[in-house]
Amino acid sequence: MKKKLLFFLMISGLSFSQQKNIKISDLPPKTEDTVFPVVSYAEHPLVENKINTFLQVDQLEYVPGSGGNPFKLASTATNTYSNYLYFYRWEKLETPKNILSIAMDGEASGAYPESFLIWKNFDLRTGNFINAQDLFQPAAVKTVEGLIQKRVKKEIDDFLTQLKADKNPSEEVLDQIAIYEGCFTEYPLEDIGYYFGKDKLRFIAGRCANHAMRALDELDSHVIEFPYKELEKYWSPYARNLLNGSEKLEKTSFRNKLYKGKIDGKYPITVMIKRLYDDERRNGDHSFTAFYWYDKSKKLIQWDGKIKNNQISITENDYYDEKLQKWIPRAFVEAEMDRNKISGTWQDDKTKKYLTLELEAL
Repeated sequence: MKKKLLFFLMISGLSFSQQKNIKISDLPPKTEDTVFPVVSYAEHPLVENKINTFLQVDQLEYVPGSGGNPFKLASTATNTYSNYLYFYRWEKLETPKNILSIAMDGEASGAYPESFLIWKNFDLRTGNFINAQDLFQPAAVKTVEGLIQKRVKKEIDDFLTQLKADKNPSEEVLDQIAIYEGCFTEYPLEDIGYYFGKDKLRFIAGRCANHAMRALDELDSHVIEFPYKELEKYWSPYARNLLNGSEKLEKTSFRNKLYKGKIDGKYPITVMIKRLYDDERRNGDHSFTAFYWYDKSKKLIQWDGKIKNNQISITENDYYDEKLQKWIPRAFVEAEMDRNKISGTWQDDKTKKYLTLELEAL
């Protein structure tokens, strides 16, 4: 069972993708620990640039073209996760026409080493990262999450039945039973990996065991697949056009988007929205994280924000004061989103001076 993720990965990667004009090579400097994909798409340079920018900022916290070794933060654990990240291989998967799915595996080491498999999916019409939530009608997201959770639970229950059939269980089997009986299965789409196959969508839910008990977790991560036809009644208009090869574009969410614009009308910046945290208890008030950088310096600066009814508030921290045990802010942003544009102000915390902020989705 533990090999099933790699099995799916290899099976998907055996076929040639339909996008023959898209090439993927290794980001230099390639070593045995830095095998990372870089996309070439000569026909659509903006799409190429957006995909590579997303991948490198998201995974390496490196802005393309900023000089130096792009793996420096990842290989020295000086990234925001404070983990050493190693990338061992990538695979371009077979997908429908409008989609690029890339699988990567590697290892993250903090207090202990942890292998990982991740999938990144992109809309080849725009270069945007594809969010799982955008694939479904808003009212159907919970339904789809329930379908995934139901199948995960069935896999666990079926295995528990096998374990409990042992009339004289060993201590190891009893530990396994405890793991699966206490398994968390209420995964939201935000926390579930996924990738596109030729005619199926596969979701990968997290395993039941923590790192210390992983050796006992025979099920490992849970791979749940749905033929596209099975999900037809839940698709959003965006997903229908994406999957049927249409060039028609539909609105997608704020999360994981790239924006370009200026501060004070003269300082070009690029912004990458990262995770958007959904919390129904917050009455529509969602928190999010983002990176931005001045196009001249290309150094990442983190934003922590909130968005509610298209109103955005962001704190830009300067440093963490060990004596005061708190973050010291550098600036604050207040802005409003209107379709693909964000307009507002950037205020310096020390001088209290307001500068204009204008952004537009790439």
